[in-house]
Amino acid sequence: MSALKYWLWLAELRGLNNQTRLALLRHFGTPEDVFYADTGELLLTEGITREQALALENRDLSAADAILADCQRLNQRILTIQDAEYPGRLKNIYDPPCLLYIRGHLPSFDEEAAVAVVGTRGCTPYGVACAERLGYGLASAGAVVVSGLARGIDAAASRGALLAGGIAVGVAGCGLDVYYPAENRGLYEDIAAAGALLSEYPPGARPDGRHFPVRNRILSGLSVATLVVEAPERSGALITAGTALEQGRDVFAVPGPIDAPASAGCNRLIQEGAGLVTEAWDLLREYAERFPAKLHREEAREIPRTLGYQARQKKEEPRLVPPSASAAELGLTDDQIVLLRLLDAEEPALVDDLIEQSGIPTRRVLSALTVLEVDDLIRQHSGKRYTRIVSLKE
Repeated sequence: MSALKYWLWLAELRGLNNQTRLALLRHFGTPEDVFYADTGELLLTEGITREQALALENRDLSAADAILADCQRLNQRILTIQDAEYPGRLKNIYDPPCLLYIRGHLPSFDEEAAVAVVGTRGCTPYGVACAERLGYGLASAGAVVVSGLARGIDAAASRGALLAGGIAVGVAGCGLDVYYPAENRGLYEDIAAAGALLSEYPPGARPDGRHFPVRNRILSGLSVATLVVEAPERSGALITAGTALEQGRDVFAVPGPIDAPASAGCNRLIQEGAGLVTEAWDLLREYAERFPAKLHREEAREIPRTLGYQARQKKEEPRLVPPSASAAELGLTDDQIVLLRLLDAEEPALVDDLIEQSGIPTRRVLSALTVLEVDDLIRQHSGKRYTRIVSLKE
């Protein structure tokens, strides 16, 4: 823990950019050695300016101590570029982050077929339906779905992955305790439980327009491929696609109507050589030999029609659920039966308690709860707590 304060000091020191920090680490080896170096030694670092060397004379560690305290309070951990767990795939890009803040369980990215799914915030129902379906298909086939946690396509792809009981990873452009956009707070919590949340910004860091293009290099850097689901001619998703190409990663896109402005960017990507995707296996077949133990075509199934965006849009009346019914009448899975029996009608139960009491893996618990909620069998309350609406007949 004591060594981390020097990492945080270097990461948060004003007047430096990420390339300068990386150059200092290459020259000195550790942030602690940078901290104790004199100005003459610092000026020997490749590419450093005198102004940057003078900035490094600020050796106030109070901000670093405060961040460490925040991370402990918020259950966030810090992963540095010198840690063994740091993904080699990300370390090998041109501008890897010196450190990452993490909530949840970080997958072993170098052993995973991770796919970044991106697209416009101002998406159409077609785009949302495609993103949910492809997120579901990718996750059910064994891929890790990576998103930027934005509203629209990012959120839809993450929801699809969670519905499949798969691993979702979100990369934020702000502190992990700052939910942006606010309506995605529940999604943040679900991803932290089923996978991981990442950010190079410390707790409390507010969203800033400059953060998001910088964040995109991490999305593509963690992934073997980037899939653009829906994007107009000018879109942050196209920036991510360009970054992926610069990193030597593959780019795929979902085609759209030729007269649809929201699909103009995707159609152009395909015209320029991006892989065309209409189902998850269109993309994953390219990596099946590389990840034979991870990817399984027969499991790349489609999202159930009763759960997708289009199905929810078509619901004209709420489902009428009897106060008491049998598991067979409700068509429940074994996981759903166990969870429904654990829930009370009055006292909300925390997700963590349900996981502990049921003994069911986290991803399956989250998937089962999502389906039960969509089917109006349980109700979600603040703080990711649940009560049941219907009781099971024995």
